[in-house]
Amino acid sequence: MRSLSLAGIVFALGVSGIACADARPDHFKGEPAETFQEAVANFSAYNEKLAAILAKNTLEPADIVQIHELTYTLENALEKINEEFEDLADTLEEVHVASERLDAAQVRTQGEIYLDTARQVFP
Repeated sequence: MRSLSLAGIVFALGVSGIACADARPDHFKGEPAETFQEAVANFSAYNEKLAAILAKNTLEPADIVQIHELTYTLENALEKINEEFEDLADTLEEVHVASERLDAAQVRTQGEIYLDTARQVFP
């Protein structure tokens, strides 16, 4: 009986996707990613959850529903990571320009800001 109800959920999700091809229902919020550290932690943890489900030989309807739910957290994390990486690129450009001017103080200040963020992802 349980798999039947989960199949119904998956079917309903599919039908709502067909009916609203351009408008996605926002029925799950996912874990928030208020800070870069939180986004990186969620990204790592939820990628592991996704990998564990995908490692199964057969994906059951419950697995598909679980993947659907966890993608909301992954999307939140990626949105925050992308915002931070845009800022990181700007900071790196400041390091680059300061190095062209031989501005040691600015290279050090902006370089440390750059590394603080970059090392959160790639230690």
